[in-house]
Amino acid sequence: MLTELKREAYEANQGLPAHGLVHLNFGNASAFDRRRGVLAIKPSGVDYHRLKPADMVLVDLEGNRVEGRLKPSSDTPTHVELYRAFDKIGGVVHTHSVHATAFAQACRPLPVQGTTHADFFNGPVPVTRDLKTSQVAGSYETETGRAIVETFLQTDPLEVPAVLVARHGPFTWGPTVLDAVENAVALELCAKLAAIAFGLGVRGGKFPAALLARHFNRKHGASAYYGQGK
Repeated sequence: MLTELKREAYEANQGLPAHGLVHLNFGNASAFDRRRGVLAIKPSGVDYHRLKPADMVLVDLEGNRVEGRLKPSSDTPTHVELYRAFDKIGGVVHTHSVHATAFAQACRPLPVQGTTHADFFNGPVPVTRDLKTSQVAGSYETETGRAIVETFLQTDPLEVPAVLVARHGPFTWGPTVLDAVENAVALELCAKLAAIAFGLGVRGGKFPAALLARHFNRKHGASAYYGQGK
């Protein structure tokens, strides 16, 4: 079973460069086996084209390496915080995709500008607060995870499965790691469309709440009818 978990994490990590979401060695994806309390994550600083399924590192929710000869991603503590706080997620992705990262670096949330956004995110994608100097100097990656969790105290993380970490970049998640990858692709597309729309000059006022609810719920609601079903 843990071999399968490594394979899922490997395939998700391979999807990041395939979708143009990462450059150089930036970014990582992890898959979580909640029953066993173990996640599989990309090793730190390894080129994507050199990765193999066996390279994925297994880590528990205390941050201990369970299996693997390589060091896990430096962002592992952030992933751990999300798995501990968001009890229905099974995958986390971090990228430095260009447009979503631009919004994060500008410390600007991503507003709902169209139905493309509404198909994936039931509201704006928020931006975290800045970390305090002591948090940056201390357990930086853990504090990043805690800042993300804090941002979602009033928001269901499955309804808005993404965040923009201030001055850093985006994280996405989902029930599976492949869902998290899909949400990362959608986030980058929505950020690109929003940037273009802002350049054209946005008109028409606030996005209609009824249209947002219709588009989100037809894919994710209790009576969802988009697609072929399961």
